[in-house]
Amino acid sequence: MYSKIALLATLLAAAEARFNQEQAVAPLIQALSSFGQPGQAATLAGASPGVLLAGANACAKLQLADKIVAELGNDTQVIAVAQKVVAAEKNFNPFAVSIPSICSDATLPATAELRGIVPLVDPAVTGSDVENANSAKSLTAPFSADGLSVAEVMIAQGFSNFTLQGLDGSTSAAAAGAANSAGAAAGTDVAATTTAAAAAAATTAATSCGGGTITVTASAAAAAATAATAATAATAATAATATEAAAAAGTGAAGADNANGVQQSTIQGLDFGLCVPTMKFEAGLDGRPDTEFTFQAIDPLVNKGQEEALNPNIITNRICDQLTNVCEANQAAKDACTAAKAQIQALGTKDVTTADAWNTALGFAGTNTNPDNAPQPGLVGHT
Repeated sequence: MYSKIALLATLLAAAEARFNQEQAVAPLIQALSSFGQPGQAATLAGASPGVLLAGANACAKLQLADKIVAELGNDTQVIAVAQKVVAAEKNFNPFAVSIPSICSDATLPATAELRGIVPLVDPAVTGSDVENANSAKSLTAPFSADGLSVAEVMIAQGFSNFTLQGLDGSTSAAAAGAANSAGAAAGTDVAATTTAAAAAAATTAATSCGGGTITVTASAAAAAATAATAATAATAATAATATEAAAAAGTGAAGADNANGVQQSTIQGLDFGLCVPTMKFEAGLDGRPDTEFTFQAIDPLVNKGQEEALNPNIITNRICDQLTNVCEANQAAKDACTAAKAQIQALGTKDVTTADAWNTALGFAGTNTNPDNAPQPGLVGHT
């Protein structure tokens, strides 16, 4: 009996470890606080858990990596952290799906120093040993990626056990759609390259995994058939609006209303139900002096019965509780809230950047943290 309990404890510990990948890069980004403008690194760190959750769009972390470089500069330390964001493993629930989703947009990442890097995948995925070895190698010697998406680079290096996901959230099987994500500017040369890569990947996978433990149906003939539509597919992908791109990354204005008519998160897969889980940072709340700033949930349904607080962790805890109690949020939203709560606690800040980091982490970047137009004497740190 004892041995069974010990085994169960070990399995549960392993499962928990695999479900905390969203915390992998936040401290690294936070450590870049000496780069960019004050508060930018903290805000970017706050956004990182959301893009690594299982329900996040596969392209979102690539956009975040680009944004890290765009806002903090191209110093070697910044580039190194952004590369680790590209290579980071997303949360993965092997009890729900058998393969991960990988970004098929050939324009991402846009930063030259970040191209050719491929991500880690959960060890539960068949063929993960091949991909994870490739990921480690790509951080020191990036693979050729001219005109190719991250998904295509992975296929070219012998791993295709994943689902393709576009910036707009559309998905397709890797074998059937790999050739369609090449950039339109690359033309037929890239399509031909993709065809060859897909065929090579099919051969490599079958050989290295004992003749078929990974089911790969890519062949030269199938890839050739899909290559003919590469330019059309790329044109459609690049036609996405700036708002749609921001929604996938969780860094732009808030998304469209959800089924309940409530403002929705820009992070795909997060549905907060009846609530908008944002936080404000204002002076003079509930009779406090105009010089004293405190935190409070903005949504009245979330905030009902809760006073303002000097400690942001009190408010983040309240918001997460209310997602279950009254908001009817989905599980992905609850998981994102838990991750964001841990991030705010780790930041240890108690100013407007804290509220900004919280709102950004849940897909509500740019939220007005002073919706009541309260006085703001001496307020600093707002980005």
